[in-house]
Amino acid sequence: MQKQRTFIDKVYLFLKGLAMGAANKVPGVSGGTVSFVFGFYEELIYSFRKVNLKAFKLLLNGRFKSFYNYVNGSFLLLIMGGSIFSYFSISLVLDYFLVNYELYVWSWFFGMIIGSIYYIGKDFGDWNFKNIFSLIIGVAIGIGISFLTPATENDNLWFVFVCGIIGVSGMTLPGLSGSFILILLGNYVLLLVDSVNVLSSVIASLLSGDFKVLSDPIKVRYLKIISVFTVGSAFGLVSISHVLGYVLKRYYQIVNAVIIGFITGSLGIVWPWKKAIYLQENGQFLIDKKGNNIIENYQRFVPDFSNSETWFAIFYIIIGIALILVIDFYGRNKK
Repeated sequence: MQKQRTFIDKVYLFLKGLAMGAANKVPGVSGGTVSFVFGFYEELIYSFRKVNLKAFKLLLNGRFKSFYNYVNGSFLLLIMGGSIFSYFSISLVLDYFLVNYELYVWSWFFGMIIGSIYYIGKDFGDWNFKNIFSLIIGVAIGIGISFLTPATENDNLWFVFVCGIIGVSGMTLPGLSGSFILILLGNYVLLLVDSVNVLSSVIASLLSGDFKVLSDPIKVRYLKIISVFTVGSAFGLVSISHVLGYVLKRYYQIVNAVIIGFITGSLGIVWPWKKAIYLQENGQFLIDKKGNNIIENYQRFVPDFSNSETWFAIFYIIIGIALILVIDFYGRNKK
């Protein structure tokens, strides 16, 4: 059953979708963390779980209103609509700041994640041995992922399907950046740059009446790849949500302890003081559709405290923490 929301509630929900979409855009930042912090994570998982056999039966029988209500359609439209809109708006602003003020953006994210750890953990309650062990497991996995070496590109369709499942995981697993995992799997360029560029050019050609592009074997190959990737992403959203819904219901504290640990471990990915390592092929730097070098991984280092930039970065870390504390204060007073 859908929650009754006022117009202001719906506006806030759309804005939360914007924030989640912007976070998903940045390698190292998880949209799932945003949903957890803003308090709609469980409803997100619940709504995705409703995309099941019963939902498809309602759809096939033409019971569209029942389908819409069953899958919590109002919530999904606002959140997913905000996320998609963010890709073409907020995330473009974010791209600008990442290019021109990279250290400060990463510092802001770093502070927000520190604040998020406090926000999620403050009301946890029972830190028994089992939950502490789960926390340590989550931290270890998060740190381990942040220091993995990227693999080489693999265009095998079954692997592309798996990449789709993993790539969308950042929306459902707080602390896990789907785009960063795609970098580690070696398919970031193939799936989020090359295939997207080809899809854009094919759509533009079809709209202009040029259908010959559909007989181009290279373009057809990329269309197959992005189609399989999209199907994998949709499957991942639903399947991971079903698994998470099951374990959250039965092992709520353990799952939350792992998530807190995972988010803590992800601090290694968003560490502000790092140098980008750019992707190369045959000695040449690969560039994205905007003409920017594509980041493969990062080399991290200790900040220089004699540099004024370091203190500005620390200031932005504090701003990031303060933002989460303000959200916490707002949530407490709203109740």
